[in-house]
Amino acid sequence: MMGGNIMNLKNSEGYPDPTAVEAIANVIREEKQRRKTYVYICSPYAGDIETNTKNAIRYLRFAANNGVIPFAPHLLYPQALDENDPNQRMLGLYFGLFWLSKCDEVWVFGDYISFGMKAEIDKAIKRRMTVRYFSNDCLEVDRQ
Repeated sequence: MMGGNIMNLKNSEGYPDPTAVEAIANVIREEKQRRKTYVYICSPYAGDIETNTKNAIRYLRFAANNGVIPFAPHLLYPQALDENDPNQRMLGLYFGLFWLSKCDEVWVFGDYISFGMKAEIDKAIKRRMTVRYFSNDCLEVDRQ
């Protein structure tokens, strides 16, 4: 059944096979229930890079400890791209926005929303993603 629709499954005699369709649908449903939530970590990086990096690690750990699969691009790309080169900084922001589109939710940490964070939040809202806000102490807050 390469590339076919599961609703068109047929048995060996060529008749529709609703039992096979139901079994495959159950497997897909169970897999979706087992899948963890992918969370994009959004927090300041520029400015006090040392403190912001430590905070981002703490936020990522908090998310992981809450049963999700977190991703924090600002912990990855500044290691390979020059944050002081505007072209490379924009490339890093672009890469981050790509990964944001692969996540289910965006978790925003801290009291300050940077330029890069605003772009990420705007993209998440445009995509109708769940956006959750947390204080520096990882307490959920209402910013709606």
